[in-house]
Amino acid sequence: MSKIDEKTERHPCYNCAAHQYARIHLPIAPKCNISCNYCVRKFDCPNESRPGVTTTVLTPGEALERYKQAKQKLDNLTVAGVAGPGDALANFENLSQTLHMIRAYDSEVTFCISTNGLMLPRYASELAALGVSHVTVTVNTVNSGIGAQIYRYVDYEGKRYTGREAAEILLSNQLKGIAMLSESGIVCKVNIVMIHGINDKDILNVVKKARELNVMMTNIMPMIPVKGSVFEKIGKTSEKALWEMREECGRYLKQMLHCRQCRADAVGTLDHDHSAEWQQIVS
Repeated sequence: MSKIDEKTERHPCYNCAAHQYARIHLPIAPKCNISCNYCVRKFDCPNESRPGVTTTVLTPGEALERYKQAKQKLDNLTVAGVAGPGDALANFENLSQTLHMIRAYDSEVTFCISTNGLMLPRYASELAALGVSHVTVTVNTVNSGIGAQIYRYVDYEGKRYTGREAAEILLSNQLKGIAMLSESGIVCKVNIVMIHGINDKDILNVVKKARELNVMMTNIMPMIPVKGSVFEKIGKTSEKALWEMREECGRYLKQMLHCRQCRADAVGTLDHDHSAEWQQIVS
């Protein structure tokens, strides 16, 4: 078994049989470079459990201290990830500093990040150099017309784009970046937020494109309606519709079926998150 396969075996998000292993999400990425209509950029939500939520944003030094204390308390901790509260690659300096320091402390840790993919073409090779072995990219559509309904704007190269143009830039970079990750040997998972009446007819196309790009699996998640978001009145996708979509897409590519839609400061196993207990563990 290769080193990357060993890491995948012990990564609870990439292997449903790895439920005994713990991961920690380090919330060191406050900035985001796109605006999704299902998201509100309010991340200080101690009582909510959804992606992008954290009680506090950490500096790289504070993230190292949190990792050290987690490692001392959790002997099953195998993965350190960055999943928000903004986008990991929109905060690349913080990401790089954090991963360098943690790697110096723990040479065996598996590094994993989540990103919208806008900056992947710029940073894919640097992620490989940092020792990142697993990357999750959220790709909600491969149709720019649908993308124009999902994204309010995209901030790229010092300019703000809207509408179909914004969606085209984002999609182009997502696909190019995922291909670069695959070429560099990084394991890639694609997350898809299933939005009733918006992108649900295009999800199978996303999965087929992911397969073409050698993505390991896709993770189809229900949109969580958030008060104050553009899509707050769109109901959450039903469990029936969600599982029917997963079953259909599973004919083309492996599906993640055990996602917990974790917070950006999650710590512990998928079944036992300690983030509420660890809110004050900073340097």
